[in-house]
Amino acid sequence: MPKTIRIASVNVNGVRAAYKKGMGEWLAERDVDILALQEVRAPTDELHKLIDTADWELHDHLATAKGRAGVAIASRIPIREVRTDLGADDFDSAGRWLEADFDIDGTPLTVVSCYVNSGEADTPKQDEKWKFLDAMSARLPELQAHSSHSLVVGDLNVGHTKLDIKNWKGNVKRAGFLPRERAYFDRIFGESGASVEGADGSTGTGLGFVDVGRRLSGEVEGPYTWWSQRGQAFDNDTGWRIDYHVATPDLAQRAATYAVDRAASYDTRWSDHAPVVVDYTF
Repeated sequence: MPKTIRIASVNVNGVRAAYKKGMGEWLAERDVDILALQEVRAPTDELHKLIDTADWELHDHLATAKGRAGVAIASRIPIREVRTDLGADDFDSAGRWLEADFDIDGTPLTVVSCYVNSGEADTPKQDEKWKFLDAMSARLPELQAHSSHSLVVGDLNVGHTKLDIKNWKGNVKRAGFLPRERAYFDRIFGESGASVEGADGSTGTGLGFVDVGRRLSGEVEGPYTWWSQRGQAFDNDTGWRIDYHVATPDLAQRAATYAVDRAASYDTRWSDHAPVVVDYTF
Protein backbone atom coordinates (compact mmCIF):
# COMPACT_ATOMS: atom_id res chain seq x y z
CA MET A 1 0.00 0.00 0.00
CA PRO A 2 1.16 3.59 -0.63
CA LYS A 3 2.74 5.35 2.32
CA THR A 4 1.97 9.00 3.08
CA ILE A 5 4.80 11.13 4.44
CA ARG A 6 3.68 14.42 5.98
CA ILE A 7 6.33 17.13 5.78
CA ALA A 8 5.80 20.42 7.59
CA SER A 9 7.90 23.56 7.58
CA VAL A 10 7.61 26.70 9.69
CA ASN A 11 9.63 29.74 10.68
CA VAL A 12 9.00 29.63 14.43
CA ASN A 13 10.31 33.16 15.13
CA GLY A 14 12.12 31.81 18.19
CA VAL A 15 11.26 28.25 19.18
CA ARG A 16 11.13 28.92 22.92
CA ALA A 17 8.58 31.71 22.46
CA ALA A 18 6.61 29.57 19.99
CA TYR A 19 6.30 26.73 22.51
CA LYS A 20 5.12 29.13 25.20
CA LYS A 21 2.37 30.28 22.83
CA GLY A 22 1.13 26.83 21.75
CA MET A 23 3.42 25.28 19.14
CA GLY A 24 3.66 22.04 21.12
CA GLU A 25 -0.10 21.56 21.01
CA TRP A 26 -0.13 22.10 17.25
CA LEU A 27 2.67 19.59 16.74
CA ALA A 28 1.03 16.99 18.98
CA GLU A 29 -2.15 17.09 16.90
CA ARG A 30 -0.75 17.45 13.35
CA ASP A 31 0.71 13.93 12.83
CA VAL A 32 3.84 15.24 11.12
CA ASP A 33 6.57 12.82 9.99
CA ILE A 34 9.29 15.33 9.08
CA LEU A 35 9.39 18.82 10.58
CA ALA A 36 11.66 21.59 9.30
CA LEU A 37 12.15 24.67 11.45
CA GLN A 38 13.70 28.05 10.69
CA GLU A 39 14.70 30.97 12.88
CA VAL A 40 15.04 28.62 15.86
CA ARG A 41 17.17 31.13 17.77
CA ALA A 42 18.00 28.69 20.57
CA PRO A 43 20.97 26.53 21.54
CA THR A 44 20.79 22.80 20.88
CA ASP A 45 20.15 21.80 24.48
CA GLU A 46 17.19 24.18 24.73
CA LEU A 47 15.71 22.81 21.51
CA HIS A 48 16.05 19.26 22.83
CA LYS A 49 14.11 20.23 25.94
CA LEU A 50 11.16 21.27 23.79
CA ILE A 51 11.11 18.54 21.13
CA ASP A 52 11.23 15.15 22.82
CA THR A 53 14.07 13.14 21.32
CA ALA A 54 12.38 9.97 22.54
CA ASP A 55 9.85 10.58 19.76
CA TRP A 56 11.94 12.54 17.29
CA GLU A 57 15.38 12.33 15.75
CA LEU A 58 16.58 15.91 15.87
CA HIS A 59 19.37 17.80 14.13
CA ASP A 60 20.02 21.53 14.11
CA HIS A 61 22.48 24.02 12.66
CA LEU A 62 23.16 27.11 14.73
CA ALA A 63 23.93 30.56 13.39
CA THR A 64 27.35 32.08 13.92
CA ALA A 65 25.76 34.93 15.87
CA LYS A 66 24.13 33.78 19.09
CA GLY A 67 20.35 34.11 19.14
CA ARG A 68 20.04 34.62 15.38
CA ALA A 69 18.65 32.46 12.59
CA GLY A 70 19.14 28.70 13.18
CA VAL A 71 17.52 25.80 11.30
CA ALA A 72 16.53 22.32 12.42
CA ILE A 73 14.96 19.10 11.17
CA ALA A 74 13.02 16.76 13.45
CA SER A 75 11.87 13.41 12.12
CA ARG A 76 9.99 10.30 13.17
CA ILE A 77 11.70 8.57 10.25
CA PRO A 78 15.38 7.64 10.66
CA ILE A 79 17.78 10.19 9.19
CA ARG A 80 20.63 8.57 7.29
CA GLU A 81 22.93 11.57 6.90
CA VAL A 82 22.96 15.34 7.45
CA ARG A 83 24.97 18.10 5.75
CA THR A 84 25.32 21.82 6.34
CA ASP A 85 27.82 22.96 3.71
CA LEU A 86 26.52 25.46 1.18
CA GLY A 87 28.57 27.23 -1.43
CA ALA A 88 31.91 28.93 -1.05
CA ASP A 89 33.52 29.92 2.22
CA ASP A 90 33.40 33.66 1.53
CA PHE A 91 30.00 34.15 3.12
CA ASP A 92 28.28 32.95 6.28
CA SER A 93 25.45 30.46 5.68
CA ALA A 94 25.53 29.09 9.22
CA GLY A 95 22.09 28.61 10.67
CA ARG A 96 20.44 28.80 7.27
CA TRP A 97 20.90 25.46 5.47
CA LEU A 98 20.50 21.89 6.76
CA GLU A 99 20.14 18.84 4.52
CA ALA A 100 18.87 15.46 5.69
CA ASP A 101 18.76 12.17 3.76
CA PHE A 102 16.05 9.55 4.26
CA ASP A 103 15.11 6.17 2.84
CA ILE A 104 11.39 5.76 2.25
CA ASP A 105 10.93 2.04 1.57
CA GLY A 106 13.82 2.04 -0.86
CA THR A 107 13.23 5.50 -2.33
CA PRO A 108 15.90 8.06 -1.37
CA LEU A 109 14.53 11.38 -0.12
CA THR A 110 16.45 14.54 0.74
CA VAL A 111 14.84 17.36 2.72
CA VAL A 112 16.47 20.74 3.30
CA SER A 113 15.44 23.24 5.96
CA CYS A 114 16.35 26.63 4.51
CA TYR A 115 16.20 30.17 5.89
CA VAL A 116 17.12 32.76 3.26
CA ASN A 117 18.37 36.12 4.48
CA SER A 118 15.68 38.77 4.76
CA GLY A 119 17.93 41.37 3.16
CA GLU A 120 17.51 45.11 2.88
CA ALA A 121 17.62 46.83 -0.51
CA ASP A 122 20.91 48.54 -1.38
CA THR A 123 22.69 47.55 1.83
CA PRO A 124 25.34 44.95 2.80
CA LYS A 125 22.47 42.80 4.11
CA GLN A 126 21.17 42.51 0.56
CA ASP A 127 24.64 41.63 -0.70
CA GLU A 128 24.60 38.66 1.69
CA LYS A 129 21.18 37.68 0.35
CA TRP A 130 22.48 37.72 -3.23
CA LYS A 131 25.33 35.44 -2.20
CA PHE A 132 22.95 33.04 -0.52
CA LEU A 133 20.57 32.96 -3.49
CA ASP A 134 23.54 32.30 -5.78
CA ALA A 135 24.72 29.43 -3.58
CA MET A 136 21.24 27.95 -3.28
CA SER A 137 20.71 28.13 -7.04
CA ALA A 138 24.02 26.35 -7.61
CA ARG A 139 23.19 23.67 -5.03
CA LEU A 140 19.73 22.78 -6.37
CA PRO A 141 20.95 20.86 -9.47
CA GLU A 142 23.44 19.03 -7.25
CA LEU A 143 20.60 18.01 -4.94
CA GLN A 144 18.61 16.68 -7.86
CA ALA A 145 21.64 14.70 -9.02
CA HIS A 146 21.99 13.35 -5.47
CA SER A 147 18.33 12.31 -5.30
CA SER A 148 15.52 12.75 -7.81
CA HIS A 149 13.30 13.15 -4.75
CA SER A 150 14.72 16.31 -3.20
CA LEU A 151 12.88 19.06 -1.38
CA VAL A 152 13.89 22.49 -0.11
CA VAL A 153 11.44 23.85 2.43
CA GLY A 154 11.42 26.95 4.57
CA ASP A 155 11.29 30.70 4.75
CA LEU A 156 12.83 31.74 1.46
CA ASN A 157 12.04 35.43 2.03
CA VAL A 158 10.97 36.16 -1.55
CA GLY A 159 7.48 36.52 -2.93
CA HIS A 160 7.79 35.09 -6.43
CA THR A 161 4.84 36.68 -8.24
CA LYS A 162 2.14 39.30 -7.76
CA LEU A 163 -0.10 36.55 -6.38
CA ASP A 164 2.31 36.04 -3.48
CA ILE A 165 1.98 39.49 -1.88
CA LYS A 166 -1.28 41.21 -1.06
CA ASN A 167 0.01 44.75 -1.65
CA TRP A 168 2.64 44.00 -4.28
CA LYS A 169 2.57 47.44 -5.91
CA GLY A 170 3.92 49.08 -2.78
CA ASN A 171 6.72 46.55 -2.37
CA VAL A 172 8.53 46.40 -5.71
CA LYS A 173 11.47 48.33 -4.26
CA ARG A 174 11.57 46.42 -0.97
CA ALA A 175 13.61 43.34 -0.15
CA GLY A 176 11.41 40.30 -0.59
CA PHE A 177 9.84 41.48 -3.85
CA LEU A 178 12.72 43.05 -5.75
CA PRO A 179 12.65 42.11 -9.45
CA ARG A 180 16.18 40.71 -9.20
CA GLU A 181 15.13 38.46 -6.28
CA ARG A 182 12.07 37.25 -8.16
CA ALA A 183 14.25 36.45 -11.18
CA TYR A 184 16.07 33.81 -9.15
CA PHE A 185 12.72 32.10 -8.60
CA ASP A 186 11.78 32.48 -12.27
CA ARG A 187 14.88 30.42 -13.04
CA ILE A 188 14.39 27.93 -10.19
CA PHE A 189 10.84 27.19 -11.34
CA GLY A 190 11.54 27.64 -15.05
CA GLU A 191 11.58 24.75 -17.52
CA SER A 192 14.71 22.68 -17.03
CA GLY A 193 17.42 23.69 -19.47
CA ALA A 194 15.33 26.38 -21.13
CA SER A 195 16.27 30.04 -21.43
CA VAL A 196 14.18 31.92 -18.89
CA GLU A 197 13.57 35.65 -18.78
CA GLY A 198 13.47 36.92 -15.22
CA ALA A 199 11.33 39.60 -13.64
CA ASP A 200 14.30 41.98 -13.86
CA GLY A 201 14.79 41.39 -17.59
CA SER A 202 17.76 39.09 -17.13
CA THR A 203 17.99 35.70 -18.81
CA GLY A 204 19.19 32.44 -17.34
CA THR A 205 18.75 28.70 -17.49
CA GLY A 206 15.67 27.13 -15.93
CA LEU A 207 16.30 24.56 -13.19
CA GLY A 208 12.98 22.72 -13.48
CA PHE A 209 12.01 22.65 -9.80
CA VAL A 210 8.35 22.85 -8.79
CA ASP A 211 6.61 25.28 -6.44
CA VAL A 212 4.37 22.70 -4.76
CA GLY A 213 2.22 25.30 -3.02
CA ARG A 214 1.42 27.14 -6.24
CA ARG A 215 0.84 23.94 -8.20
CA LEU A 216 -1.67 22.58 -5.69
CA SER A 217 -3.33 25.90 -4.82
CA GLY A 218 -3.68 27.19 -8.37
CA GLU A 219 -3.43 30.74 -9.61
CA VAL A 220 -5.03 32.38 -6.58
CA GLU A 221 -3.91 35.12 -4.22
CA GLY A 222 -1.68 33.53 -1.59
CA PRO A 223 -2.41 31.48 0.35
CA TYR A 224 -0.19 33.70 2.48
CA THR A 225 2.24 32.29 5.04
CA TRP A 226 3.54 35.43 6.82
CA TRP A 227 1.84 38.52 8.19
CA SER A 228 3.39 41.56 9.80
CA GLN A 229 2.88 41.84 13.55
CA ARG A 230 1.96 45.47 13.04
CA GLY A 231 -1.49 46.91 12.42
CA GLN A 232 -4.30 44.69 11.18
CA ALA A 233 -2.25 42.70 8.66
CA PHE A 234 -3.27 39.30 10.02
CA ASP A 235 -6.93 40.15 10.54
CA ASN A 236 -7.15 41.60 7.02
CA ASP A 237 -5.08 38.76 5.52
CA THR A 238 -2.59 41.29 4.17
CA GLY A 239 0.19 38.76 3.90
CA TRP A 240 3.11 37.41 1.94
CA ARG A 241 3.65 33.86 0.64
CA ILE A 242 7.35 33.45 1.34
CA ASP A 243 7.42 29.92 2.84
CA TYR A 244 7.82 27.20 0.23
CA HIS A 245 8.09 23.54 -0.65
CA VAL A 246 10.50 23.53 -3.63
CA ALA A 247 10.52 20.03 -5.08
CA THR A 248 12.17 18.09 -7.85
CA PRO A 249 9.63 17.09 -10.51
CA ASP A 250 9.61 13.43 -9.42
CA LEU A 251 8.82 14.38 -5.84
CA ALA A 252 6.31 17.07 -6.84
CA GLN A 253 4.27 14.40 -8.61
CA ARG A 254 3.89 12.68 -5.24
CA ALA A 255 2.47 15.79 -3.52
CA ALA A 256 -1.14 14.98 -2.64
CA THR A 257 -2.35 17.74 -0.30
CA TYR A 258 -1.13 21.22 0.62
CA ALA A 259 -2.17 23.26 3.63
CA VAL A 260 -1.20 26.52 5.31
CA ASP A 261 -2.09 26.18 8.98
CA ARG A 262 -3.20 29.76 9.50
CA ALA A 263 -4.18 30.44 13.11
CA ALA A 264 -7.86 30.92 13.88
CA SER A 265 -7.22 34.39 15.30
CA TYR A 266 -4.42 36.87 15.94
CA ASP A 267 -4.22 36.02 19.63
CA THR A 268 -3.84 32.28 18.98
CA ARG A 269 -0.76 32.67 16.75
CA TRP A 270 2.50 31.21 18.00
CA SER A 271 4.62 32.68 15.19
CA ASP A 272 4.28 35.43 12.61
CA HIS A 273 4.57 32.63 10.03
CA ALA A 274 2.11 29.77 9.52
CA PRO A 275 3.21 26.15 9.06
CA VAL A 276 3.17 24.84 5.50
CA VAL A 277 2.15 21.17 5.47
CA VAL A 278 2.30 18.84 2.48
CA ASP A 279 1.49 15.14 2.22
CA TYR A 280 3.66 13.14 -0.18
CA THR A 281 2.62 9.62 -1.26
CA PHE A 282 5.30 6.95 -1.74
